[in-house]
Amino acid sequence: MGDVTNQSFQETTNLPIADSIDTAKPAGRVCENATPNDCCIELVSQPAEDNVVSRVNETLDLADAALQAASASELLAGASEQAAHNNQADAAYELTIMVPVFNERETLPKVLERIDEVMPPRTQVIVIDDGSTDGTSQWLQSLPKRTERTVICRRMNRGKGSAVRLAIRHSQGRVVAIQDADLEYDPIDLLKVVQPVLQGDADVVYGSRYLGEISDPSLLHRFGNWALTTLSNRLTGLKLTDMETCHKAFRGELIRSIPLRECRFGFEPEITAKVAVRGASVKEVATNYQCRSYDEGKKIGWRDGVSALACMWRYRSR
Repeated sequence: MGDVTNQSFQETTNLPIADSIDTAKPAGRVCENATPNDCCIELVSQPAEDNVVSRVNETLDLADAALQAASASELLAGASEQAAHNNQADAAYELTIMVPVFNERETLPKVLERIDEVMPPRTQVIVIDDGSTDGTSQWLQSLPKRTERTVICRRMNRGKGSAVRLAIRHSQGRVVAIQDADLEYDPIDLLKVVQPVLQGDADVVYGSRYLGEISDPSLLHRFGNWALTTLSNRLTGLKLTDMETCHKAFRGELIRSIPLRECRFGFEPEITAKVAVRGASVKEVATNYQCRSYDEGKKIGWRDGVSALACMWRYRSR
């Protein structure tokens, strides 16, 4: 990924406002109620003894000047529109990776380094620090500036769903994907998740931890995920094996068009239900998973499972 400059934001940011360009005014005397796009010529009466040919020539000269001014105005507007289009094209990315973070000072540097190593050029990385108290925010703000990396630091913790929603608002990628900051998921596996969306083979791809070799040692965790995924499938009509996976990739236009509400882990069943309602094509590919213990920083718990049940009922499509 390119060595270019980091936009660092505090909790709220002001998005760029396009500069306005004054439209060129047509030559001649402009009518009193004319708009900038009008081209009105006020013809001044001449004494009766004036030569008719002379007056006609003067009128034609004024009309010609007005037409030239109008053409110049159109060229200026066209150039302005083309410049805006070029700027937008320059700012677009093939891929946006969103990294929600809460108290991951030890693992986040490795995750970002790994993203740099494996992701293709023109990848936008958006890191949302969700009110960390372990020095994560300070470390992020010390990073060298890079255009393709956006860092947003919040003062308060509002939840993973809220952080992802904020990142979506800043995303510019043709494909938008999620990567957790805890190293339970390797960014290299995220490449397999985004590939079908980049190739146009799917609108949404989930990286399932249960399609390949299962590396989750917790029987209770596996049962809970199976129960939530099964219920989600019944309510959405999808056939997923891992609704709660972190590794998700979406067509950018699709994810940016879906209104999201959930602030915490309810984001997972909410987005699953809403892409199903949109009739999006959803696929799964296998992804690897290295489960952490709660002592190592794992955050999801049984309360999040109860919340997920409520969310599934709230956003059910059947």
